[in-house]
Amino acid sequence: MLPIIKTIVLACCLGMVMPFAQAQDEPSLLDLLGSEEETTDRVTNAFKSTRVVNGQSMEMLGAGVLDFRILHRFGKFSLGAYQMFGLDNASMRLAFDYGITPNLMVGVGRSTNKKEIDGFVKYRLLWQSTGKKTMPVSLLWVSGVTVNGLKDPVGFPEVKPLFSRRLGYYHQLIVGRKFSERFTLQLSPTLVHTNIVPNRLIPNDLYSVGFGGRYKFSKRVALVWDYYYVINRFPGDPVKDPLTIGFDIETGGHVFQLHFSNAVGMNERAFLTDDNGSWLKGDIQFGFNLSRVFQIVKQPSFQ
Repeated sequence: MLPIIKTIVLACCLGMVMPFAQAQDEPSLLDLLGSEEETTDRVTNAFKSTRVVNGQSMEMLGAGVLDFRILHRFGKFSLGAYQMFGLDNASMRLAFDYGITPNLMVGVGRSTNKKEIDGFVKYRLLWQSTGKKTMPVSLLWVSGVTVNGLKDPVGFPEVKPLFSRRLGYYHQLIVGRKFSERFTLQLSPTLVHTNIVPNRLIPNDLYSVGFGGRYKFSKRVALVWDYYYVINRFPGDPVKDPLTIGFDIETGGHVFQLHFSNAVGMNERAFLTDDNGSWLKGDIQFGFNLSRVFQIVKQPSFQ
């Protein structure tokens, strides 16, 4: 009789405990409502373009978006009135950038300077966000290649212009943060490798750190700047570090940028290694960048 009573008591106890345990495991209605409201908000519009001015920005193109870019830069102010302070001379770069996914884009361009073709791949590793998943910064990686198209890419007729000698490469890590609706900063450690250089005093590998920023004055106008400090440039090298200051003007689907720069080139190899002048000596060039985006493919949904 006693074992039967013990069994009944144990069953009653289990019957009282099990509903309580199930209630503890199952979320309440308030918990469900709270989880639905808590979302992850990814930061956008840190910059109005995928480039600050010369260098890449922490922004990406959306999936299926094509960006047609025209980069135009006149000659140096120091050329004087006879050359209309540089307006009689100009170089340009035409480019097509395309967003494959929200975190992956590619691009190709062609510059009149050295008749150079360039291409790059850009991938976002981390996306600045708030809410359910918080990430304080965006982290991106860029790798690119350049091809010098001049008949004599080396500058020495006796050196055979092999295709490999025309090549250059660059790799870049971008760490950026949008601090407010008005203010964005980013840091860009960069390596540029050129397969052949004019002399032994110029290193094949140049290491630099880029600084870029944006301050938004109004809904459509913002101040932008980028500067690259080259760490291992030969001390006697007259080439200066590139500094560019400009203004973004948004007009519907266009982003129109006016800027001033001491850099001639408009890709990473060019503006870090080519003959940049001195701001103090008037070696400043006026230019403009025009960006027009097109939704080529209907944007898919990515988780």
